[in-house]
Amino acid sequence: MNQQAKRPQDDPLLTLKKSWSALYKTRREIQRQFPDFWDLAVRKKHIEIVLDEVRGGDSILDIGSSTRELRQRLVDACGRTVSYKSMDIDRETKQDFYSIDDIKERFNVVFLFEVIEHLSFEDGLQLLSSIHDLLLPGGKLILTTPNAFHPNRYWEYSHKVTYRYDEIGGILISLGFKVKSIFRIYNDAFFRRLFRLWVAAPLHKYLCVDFAKSILVVAARG
Repeated sequence: MNQQAKRPQDDPLLTLKKSWSALYKTRREIQRQFPDFWDLAVRKKHIEIVLDEVRGGDSILDIGSSTRELRQRLVDACGRTVSYKSMDIDRETKQDFYSIDDIKERFNVVFLFEVIEHLSFEDGLQLLSSIHDLLLPGGKLILTTPNAFHPNRYWEYSHKVTYRYDEIGGILISLGFKVKSIFRIYNDAFFRRLFRLWVAAPLHKYLCVDFAKSILVVAARG
C-alpha cells in the first residue's frame, strides 16, 4: 500500500474518547475566541443564520430533518438551485436517507438542529466525525443544541448530554473544524424580548441563568 495507515494515536475521535485533557485544550481555544458566553450575539431564530450562510447552488444535508419543512424555506430564499437532501432515523417520515452510513456524497452545508443532545457522548462524537467526512473542503456545519444555562432545557427527559458552548466548540475543533461563530437563540413576544435583552440581562448574567433556549454554532471543515 502506498498510503501509510493512520496510527490510532493520530485519530482525533479516538483521542477525544480517551483523553479529557485533549478536550480541555480545545475548550480553552474556544474560550479565547469567545471569552464571555454572555457577550455572544442573540438571534431570534436559527433560520436567520441559515439564510446568512447558505448560497444558491449549495448542496445541503439536513440531519434529523423530521418533516423536511426547512426545504421550502431554502427554496423560497435561494431558488431551486439549492440541492436539499434529508436524513432521519424515523422511517414513518419521507427522507432521502435513514442512516448516515448510507450517504456516499459530500455537501457544502450540513444542518444538525436539536439532535446531538439526544445521543450519548460517544455517539455524538461519532456523528460529528462522520459529518466532517461528509463535508466538502470549506463546507459548513450549522448546529443547534440546548443552552446549558437555560434550566428548563437542561432538564428535558430525552436529553442525554448537555453541552456548554465551549465544550461543543472544543469538540468541533478537535475533530478538524474551525468554529466561525456562536450565537444564543432566543425568540419571544416583542416587549418581553426587549425587556430581557435590555433590562433583565445583567440579572440573568449575575444568576448564571439564561433566557436563550439554544445555542447555535457555525463551523467549517478545514
